[in-house]
Amino acid sequence: MVDTNPIRNVSDTALWVATYRAMESERSDALFNDPYARRLGGARGQAIVEALPDGSQTSWPLVVRTCVMDDIVLRLVRSGAKTVLNLAAGLDARPYRLDLPADLRWLHVDMPEMVDYFRTGMAGETPKCRLEFIPADLRDAATRRSVFAKAAEEGPVLAITEGLLIYLEASDVAALAQDLHDIARARWWLMDLASPRLLKILEKRWSPTLKSGNAPFRFGPADGTAFFARAGWRESEWHSTWTDAMRLNRKPRGAAFWNFLLNISPRAHREANLRMSGIALLEGNG
Repeated sequence: MVDTNPIRNVSDTALWVATYRAMESERSDALFNDPYARRLGGARGQAIVEALPDGSQTSWPLVVRTCVMDDIVLRLVRSGAKTVLNLAAGLDARPYRLDLPADLRWLHVDMPEMVDYFRTGMAGETPKCRLEFIPADLRDAATRRSVFAKAAEEGPVLAITEGLLIYLEASDVAALAQDLHDIARARWWLMDLASPRLLKILEKRWSPTLKSGNAPFRFGPADGTAFFARAGWRESEWHSTWTDAMRLNRKPRGAAFWNFLLNISPRAHREANLRMSGIALLEGNG
């Protein structure tokens, strides 16, 4: 049987996300402009969107994620971050498209083949800041710690793991958290985070396609950001994907009905729902 799944591995999900950024950028009321996304996502990125159930209708959480993270990155850079450590950076063109200071140090870290693909796609473009490409397999502890030690040379450090943690085992996330705290000495850690309930929902909708493409969803801690406390991290901010989708007017189908249910729910249930998916900003404890 011929495999028709356009997703070959986790790295291909970067093409998928880039295509969603392209779709948003092409709207007349776009929340952000990523002029590189369409060419970076390419034909395979479009094929992934078309292969996923309701793929073209479910861009909203990833669009919201991009928009919210853009704002937080800019704010933290303005308030003192000197190095951005972008892990599993994929096709993130923020160093090219955001208004960043020229002296900001941005470390773009990913698997060697993905770094090569991104650099080829961005050939001829000029980043706004001091962009350094680091091809590295972060699953190797020695390699990861070497990269993190390099990041720590110019602080304060902002670490970003956008679209990464959900693909990792809990033990790998715990090791990453400890090394970001102890070796990178990151002051801030910006991440997207799912809950066990969201993983169950995605299991029904997207997981068959992602699993067959060697990119299953794995990590959604029951204790939320408290999972990271043992490694020295505390939650500084939580941005609910749903709340921000309403604020930014990137509402999914049926939003009015779900908002009605949310509003009549008991407070604890409502708060749990609003933490089902979101952007977390953590700060290191010393």
